[in-house]
Amino acid sequence: MTLRSLVSVIVPVLNGAETLGKCLDSVVGAAELIVVDGGSTDDSPSIAAAHGARVLTAAPSRGGQLRTGAAAATSPFLLLLHADTVLTPDWAETLPQGQAGYFTLRFDDPSRAARRLEAIVAWRCRALALPYGDQGLLIPADLLRDIGGVPDIPLMEDVALVRRLGRRRLRALPAVATTSAARYRGGYMRRSLRNLLCLGLYYAKVPPRRIKKFYK
Repeated sequence: MTLRSLVSVIVPVLNGAETLGKCLDSVVGAAELIVVDGGSTDDSPSIAAAHGARVLTAAPSRGGQLRTGAAAATSPFLLLLHADTVLTPDWAETLPQGQAGYFTLRFDDPSRAARRLEAIVAWRCRALALPYGDQGLLIPADLLRDIGGVPDIPLMEDVALVRRLGRRRLRALPAVATTSAARYRGGYMRRSLRNLLCLGLYYAKVPPRRIKKFYK
C-alpha cells in the first residue's frame, strides 16, 4: 500500500475542462478522486468521470464545493486541490501528522515576472504562514473536522482555513504545485494588487460575497 492510497483528493471545478484532466492525472493512485462541480457548462463533469472521479454537484462556491467533497470523502487524509493545479509525483511522499501541508508554488509561465511572484509567495508562506489554495492543502481528515471544516464561503476560503489552522499546524511539503498563470495575463502586478486588495477587505471583515466582485 502506498501513502497516496490513504488520500482522498477533492477538486472543486467550474468550467475547468482545459486544465482538469492534467490535474487529475497528477494525483493518480489516490484512494479516491472527488470532483465537485459548481454548474459547469463545458466538459468538466465528463472529463472527471473519465478519470474515475466521483462527480458531485454543489452551488458555485469554492468553499462550499470543497466542504461538500470533504463530507463525502472516506480516507484519513484529504488533499484540497484546484482544478488548474498539477502536482509533482512526490506529492504524497510525506503525509503530515497533526498538521496540514502545502506545496511550493510554481506558475506554468517561464517569465521573470512569474519567478518574482513565486519568490514573494515563498516569503509570504515563511513569514506570514499564509499559503493560498493554489498551492494545495494536504490535511488529516480528523484535523479538518476539529477546526470546523472548510468555511462555506465563495471566496477567501483558503485564507479562512489556514487562519483556523494557525502557524503551528502548517508545514511546507517538498513537492511542487504548478498552477496556471492564465489569470495573470493582464499583468502580474495588476493581479497581485487585486489579490492584496481582496485580502485586505477580508481582514477588514467585508463579506466574501462582496469581495468576489473585486477578485474577478
